[in-house]
Amino acid sequence: MWDPDAYLRFADERSRPFFDLLARVPATDPATVVDLGCGPGTLTLHLRRRWPAATIHGLDSSPEMIAAAQAQPHASAVRFAVGDVRDWHPTPDVGVVIANAVLQWVSDHEALLANWADELPAGATLAFQVPGNFDAPSQVAIREVAALPAWRDRLAGVPRGSNTVLPAAGYAELLARRGLVIDAWETTYLHELPADGSDHPVMSWVEGTALRPVRAVLDDADWAAFRAELNARLAAAYPVHNGRVWFPFRRIFVVARR
Repeated sequence: MWDPDAYLRFADERSRPFFDLLARVPATDPATVVDLGCGPGTLTLHLRRRWPAATIHGLDSSPEMIAAAQAQPHASAVRFAVGDVRDWHPTPDVGVVIANAVLQWVSDHEALLANWADELPAGATLAFQVPGNFDAPSQVAIREVAALPAWRDRLAGVPRGSNTVLPAAGYAELLARRGLVIDAWETTYLHELPADGSDHPVMSWVEGTALRPVRAVLDDADWAAFRAELNARLAAAYPVHNGRVWFPFRRIFVVARR
């Protein structure tokens, strides 16, 4: 289950890659714009401002996220719906497809991207961004704690490993082979996280995303013990200095045009 409140704790930091991706989309007057994995809809509404004449769709597999999106002010300007991105296909009127930080959750998403590329209408743009931080200390710590005897049987394969996403060149080659024009890059953001709570700030960050599958498996008592162990490891990996933590986060971007 996704928790919109947990996800939005670092809304400014999480939204910056979306706008950096959007800035490279060249479309001027698409008929239809689709936001796949739209989450709570706060960013989807910016697509309406960018393309006021377009029909905007927001799709997410989480009913909780779609409920939060539909509760947003001006949500009626977007057609929000619950749905699995694996079942979505471009229609002839689609001009822009945005997939911001969603494909890393989809097994074998390379095949999904290949299908979308083949189905993308002429002139349309596919733009996506995925985290490239699966070897970061935060992710390593999650996998290490999940492998401890108390949880390893229940959490086998639950935390995702470093092979979840391709490098930028891998995505570029995949889509270029299907005739798309590619703009791909990588960026490492350095987030300044305030250490002003009982939890380590990186703990608060990963709780909104990477730890969601772990929380879904563990009961309340095990979840509390897991959090305590992980919190200590994150504090060692990301020391607090002057009331803050510097948190590097690598991301991979691709804008591909048919």
